[in-house]
Amino acid sequence: MPTEILIIDDNADIRDIICDLIQDAGYLTRVAANYNQALTEIDKKLPDVAIIDVKLDKGDNDGIELLSHIKSKNSLIPVIIISGHANIEMAVKSLQEGAFEFIQKPFDHERLLNFVNRAVENYKLKNQNKELETKLFHSFDLIGDSQNIQLIRDQIIKLSNTESRIFINGPTGSGKELIARKIHKLSKRVDGPFVVLNAALLEIKTYERELFGEEKNDGSISYGSLEKASKGTLLIDEISEIPLETQSKILRVLIDQKFKRINGNHDVKVDVRIICTSNKDIKKEILLGNFREDLFHRLNVFEINVEPLNQRVKDIPLLIKYFSKKIAHNYNLKNFEIDFNNHYLINYDWPGNVRELRNLIERIAILSPFDNEKISNIIKESLKSSPQTDTSIEKSLSIPLKEARENFEKDYLTTQLKKFGGNISKTAKFVGMERSALHRKLKGLGVKGLN
Repeated sequence: MPTEILIIDDNADIRDIICDLIQDAGYLTRVAANYNQALTEIDKKLPDVAIIDVKLDKGDNDGIELLSHIKSKNSLIPVIIISGHANIEMAVKSLQEGAFEFIQKPFDHERLLNFVNRAVENYKLKNQNKELETKLFHSFDLIGDSQNIQLIRDQIIKLSNTESRIFINGPTGSGKELIARKIHKLSKRVDGPFVVLNAALLEIKTYERELFGEEKNDGSISYGSLEKASKGTLLIDEISEIPLETQSKILRVLIDQKFKRINGNHDVKVDVRIICTSNKDIKKEILLGNFREDLFHRLNVFEINVEPLNQRVKDIPLLIKYFSKKIAHNYNLKNFEIDFNNHYLINYDWPGNVRELRNLIERIAILSPFDNEKISNIIKESLKSSPQTDTSIEKSLSIPLKEARENFEKDYLTTQLKKFGGNISKTAKFVGMERSALHRKLKGLGVKGLN
């Protein structure tokens, strides 16, 4: 699609000059002659680049207000500010508000065109990066054969056909956002936006502004996540971090399906599906007085529980194979292989869960994907804090042979059980034992069955 430039200036001669300049360069143009026209054009269709005069018919800072309005809708859009009454303070203010460039009238035509070309390239590059990120995220699938992952896949399919609110529980890095995106992608709201509000990253004073938006004294509006997600899905990530006062206002939105922006006088109706996540035990947070029980029951129409990776070790080989292939493709590498049986991979506690595993594989892809010895060293160095294999030999030297042998058998069989997801038959076949004999051995060693 051709690039479109919106030109906003109350001087007809200047508008015409800029229009001719921009059109000769091969860009499409739209124009606005005053503040209200500009608002109409912006709200009708966002431009790829905007050129805005600071002073229009409404006040001295019209251009700055329009700049803020555009940025509230799409922060990636470059805005060039022009002014015939420029001063350093105004230039600084416009740049602080997110202006791409500031240029003073009368302006050099070549210089302005250079700014426009740079702004267009900047916008294209940022959009490409955003698309790449989205594609990368969407390209990842929910991988695993564990009972937990199989159950979640079924839940995603069932919930995608409903409008129910969903509460996803699970540790950091376990794939909660991925699950939410999959639900949205399969739902009737797929053509609407998917907006993420990460409560863990917000400052206390910004929660309500980020959720509900704000009507500023100058008449401009900063839109919150609820409005940005209209007709789509809003994911409130780590909702347990939101203060109690804000929680009560969220509850009111869920009941009334409307809210007021900060400093606003009029109700804003909202049509949005809300999905929430938390890495905390919400029921404990309720008992501690940190989370409203009535809000939890409103949000928790359906619950999805994601187990940590160390409880579904069976999925690790599948995840390694999957991420290795994906990451090799992203880095334009030949496919590389990682030994699934590496004891560090099997016995590591994975506090960062699937995300940590994915990062490890990416590290291998960058450093040395085709040298097995180096891969083994990278894994060992990255995960050396977990398995205590290196010290186990030293410990075994200080105990009788029978005890050392029992300890080895216990560790060995526990590792194999983890590798085969607790499947006794598969473990028995791999270690070369009869199923019944393995049962007796595990019982004798005090090894409990694994889920």
